[in-house]
Amino acid sequence: MFYKETSFQDSSIGKIPKDWKIKTTKELGEVVTGITPSTLVEEYWNGDCPFVTPTDITEKKYVEKTERKVSAKGLEKGRLIPKDSVLVTCIASIGKMALAFENCLTNQQINAIICEDEVNPHYVYYAEGFRASVLESWAGKTTSPIIKKSLFEKFPIPIPTSLSEQRQIVEVLDVVDSAIELADKVIAKTERLKKGLMQQLLTRGIGHIEYKNTLIGKIPETWEMVSLSNVFKLASGKPRPAEICEEASPDAIYPVYGGNGILGYASEFFLNRETIVIGRVGEYCGSVYKTDKRSWITDNALYATELSEDFDLMFLKYLLSFMNLNKFKKKMGQPLITQTILYRIDIPHPPLPEQHKIVDVLLTVDKKLELENEERLRLGHIKRGLMDLLLTGKVRIKVD
Repeated sequence: MFYKETSFQDSSIGKIPKDWKIKTTKELGEVVTGITPSTLVEEYWNGDCPFVTPTDITEKKYVEKTERKVSAKGLEKGRLIPKDSVLVTCIASIGKMALAFENCLTNQQINAIICEDEVNPHYVYYAEGFRASVLESWAGKTTSPIIKKSLFEKFPIPIPTSLSEQRQIVEVLDVVDSAIELADKVIAKTERLKKGLMQQLLTRGIGHIEYKNTLIGKIPETWEMVSLSNVFKLASGKPRPAEICEEASPDAIYPVYGGNGILGYASEFFLNRETIVIGRVGEYCGSVYKTDKRSWITDNALYATELSEDFDLMFLKYLLSFMNLNKFKKKMGQPLITQTILYRIDIPHPPLPEQHKIVDVLLTVDKKLELENEERLRLGHIKRGLMDLLLTGKVRIKVD
């Protein structure tokens, strides 16, 4: 079925098989830039026609759901985009791709490619997506990147002249996409399981039949409520190290934690034990993480310098994450959470042996999630490798 191509020609984007062509987006079909009907006119909205914006385009192949829909009158203000058209974001978040699951309207941030009969739109979706980083570079490094329609129409992709070969390439990549979609569903199911377990275990515990009312709801009769001021002492981290690597290396092995988790890795550390880190300011205010044994914590976060012996570190991490500390932030100006705010928060305190049992259950689910995410990552690498081979013609599929 597969064979290695040996006969290539030079093209504007590199070597391609001799019987392939380079086609610009305009040569693939008609390019239509979306239009947004006036949001001030109510009768244009809440109809049956999907209205696609960049936020509706995810990693899935199709846009199956949209936040908003337009009415028949709203549709008159735009251009109907037919099913299976290739949707490409060309303003701000450049290069997000999807196929239209049904006839739809799009906003002005999206260019739709309505493919001609001799071009398979699914092939175009994969080929354009494979070169998305190149398209993004065409926009330049600006505050609000944009690819104008006239420029987008010049964007080139390699394409087999045989429609059958286009279809067969699509069939192979669709198999991997189906596996990825299934992996995503499994991950989502496990995440729902974890959420339900956290709700049950962190508020109802294990094996209890008697409960009491507290400010945070019912908890087991034998549990206590304690103030966080009696659980840990907090301090701000330090300014980030001068040099941070994106990935760990022999010269940079210590994780650097900020308000949104690990920012990178450094060659130095200042904390020589595991502890709790809480995002202090900005978008990730109130986020909770547990550090490695040696780490650096930036001044965008708070960390526990002392921890009560009555609390298991992982139990506390799970509990604080579940409580959503972000809701306690200061509501004026930039989001901010301080030691003073945190110290006033009351939390449930199960006996230490029960904390250990709860942690064991949640760690088992976390391990399951870790393995599922690793499998999802592996499938992503397989897809990228197949795209590199099939969409450049390095490996061909025999066509009957």
